[in-house]
Amino acid sequence: MTVAGDAVTSEDLLVMGRITAVYGIKGWVKVYSFTDPMTNILDYRQWRLRYPNGREKTVKLDGGRSHGKGLIALVEGTVDRNQAETFIGAEILVNSQDLPEPKADEFYWHQLEGLTVLARNEGGNEVNLGKVHHLMETGANDVLVVRGASGSIDRRERLVPWLEDQVVTEVNLEEGFMRVDWDPDF
Repeated sequence: MTVAGDAVTSEDLLVMGRITAVYGIKGWVKVYSFTDPMTNILDYRQWRLRYPNGREKTVKLDGGRSHGKGLIALVEGTVDRNQAETFIGAEILVNSQDLPEPKADEFYWHQLEGLTVLARNEGGNEVNLGKVHHLMETGANDVLVVRGASGSIDRRERLVPWLEDQVVTEVNLEEGFMRVDWDPDF
């Protein structure tokens, strides 16, 4: 597939939100954004839509704004409610290369997924807890979902809070690991 003149693979695309419903009669849609702040999704003027059946389509954003507690957007060329209904349920993907460079010691969630998680056991030896499968928001702080993988001490799933300097002591993207201050038995 080609997007904006550059070859883009599925691995380069990140899910940033979802189209949930239509808004009004002039072709606008309601958008649920996974970005923080939520309006950041509107900064990406080209979206790749992935439908539940696997079909994909590239569209351009013609407008968007906050509305109540959510967002609404207008896809270029959409002029009525019937056209807008065809977008309902589609995931909104953007090219990861279009994301702004994170500040020092900041990471995008997709960069953390797949990292090996290392901790020290009671004897002081470093052990492999598994790999970061995904992250989730809990309100208080984000949580790493770590699942046992090849080379890990077991196959358990662990929930490790993302508390920099307290629990997460080192992240090394180049070498593919993070160190945590976390009891392997927990």
